[in-house]
Amino acid sequence: MISRDIMAPLMFGGLVLFMLIGYPVAFSLAAVGLFFGFIGIELGFFETSLLQALPDRVFGILSNELLLAIPFFTFMGAILERCGLAEDLLEGMGQLFGPVRGGLAYAVIAVGAILGATTGTVAASVIAMGLISLPVMMRYGYDMRVATGVIAASGTIAQLIPPALVLIVLADQLGKSVGDMYAGAIGPSIVQVLLFFLFVFLVSVFRPQYVPALPPAARTLRGWPLARKILWGVVPSLVLIFLVLGTILMGLATPTEGGAMGATGAVALAAAHGRLTRDLLWQGMGRTMRITAMVIFILIGATVFGLVFRGVDGDLWVEEMLTSLPGGQVGFLVAVNLFIFVLAFFLDFFEIAFIVIPLLAPVAAKLGIDLIWFGVLIGANLQTSFMHPPFGFALFYLRGVAPKEVKSSDIYWGAVPWVGIQLILVAIIILWPGLVTSFVDRPAVIDPSRIEILLEQPGDAAADPSAEIERQLRQQR
Repeated sequence: MISRDIMAPLMFGGLVLFMLIGYPVAFSLAAVGLFFGFIGIELGFFETSLLQALPDRVFGILSNELLLAIPFFTFMGAILERCGLAEDLLEGMGQLFGPVRGGLAYAVIAVGAILGATTGTVAASVIAMGLISLPVMMRYGYDMRVATGVIAASGTIAQLIPPALVLIVLADQLGKSVGDMYAGAIGPSIVQVLLFFLFVFLVSVFRPQYVPALPPAARTLRGWPLARKILWGVVPSLVLIFLVLGTILMGLATPTEGGAMGATGAVALAAAHGRLTRDLLWQGMGRTMRITAMVIFILIGATVFGLVFRGVDGDLWVEEMLTSLPGGQVGFLVAVNLFIFVLAFFLDFFEIAFIVIPLLAPVAAKLGIDLIWFGVLIGANLQTSFMHPPFGFALFYLRGVAPKEVKSSDIYWGAVPWVGIQLILVAIIILWPGLVTSFVDRPAVIDPSRIEILLEQPGDAAADPSAEIERQLRQQR
């Protein structure tokens, strides 16, 4: 006889089994949820009335204005991928850093950060840099593993640096502001870029033959032509970054409105480069439709699964299991990050965010963990899902555009040290929470019990109660 206590573990195990079989995640979530829901109803473990909440939940997903930012940012990335911005940036940065060892690798990292802050999508960054910079690196003698690794890793910067799609999803699942999530990710994004630069520098010191400088004959741009080439790529990027991030962080626009302005700016940039065609728009809209449909169906499936899972007390089972770990907050964080790191071998970041985060968020809140910091930490960990050999999507994108002479083994082995660097970033965020929280504006907390109001005494014209209240408020701040 099945008892209520084992319904949640059986349900979670059934989901894992479905995913290992290879059945689409969205339909696996819904199928497992409904199957165990009907079993729970028959056994008296689940109230039939709870299923009446499903239509309202589905309608809530479809009418969620925050999720509208996803198609805007996806469309922006799809247009920027083919508008010529990456080519201008890579050529200009390559000429700028060319005289030093590892110069092309530094250029790829810098361009990856800029593209990440404008497109917000890994595919656009990896494909663009793989098509443009990998043949150049091969031509001038770069080690194949270093070249492929730096391109794939630099593309994944888009996974953490705002306006990353994963930050929007995490903010939605954690019930927090996207603007705060973006602000919290600024510090870790900067540290990640610096860690990437440091790794290239160490390679140039200890293995200089792996990252040679460009020969003088290849450095064709100098002086004003070089500056003009760099400005032509950087200035439009800065304008787009302000349209998207600046307006959101300054409170001038919502994430959805910022995404709409970014999409408009991407179309204008493509027109400025003479590449705005009907085919470009059609391809961008097609990719946007596919990704948006995938996200919505995964979210609907996760809602069905989550409703039934909570109905059989699965949330209490997860909470009891995680809060009983030794070490308190530290033990919870170590276990969660190891769990997500392993899941990232098999699932992409959308699936992990929609399945796992709703189960972890209540436990993190109960342990007193700042959810903005927790979300950025998970986002940094989810970056590894794009770099895991052999299933990392960044590796698949690079394999698809790399020349035939590039071996798949070189791409996989080249990714390994960069996964290690991303894990170092996760450790830094855990050890230094201020890297996230110091960038997030916190409203001043005023204790009403400490405010003293002095009433004006008769004949005391100098006493000003409003001024005294202001003074007390300033002291509290």
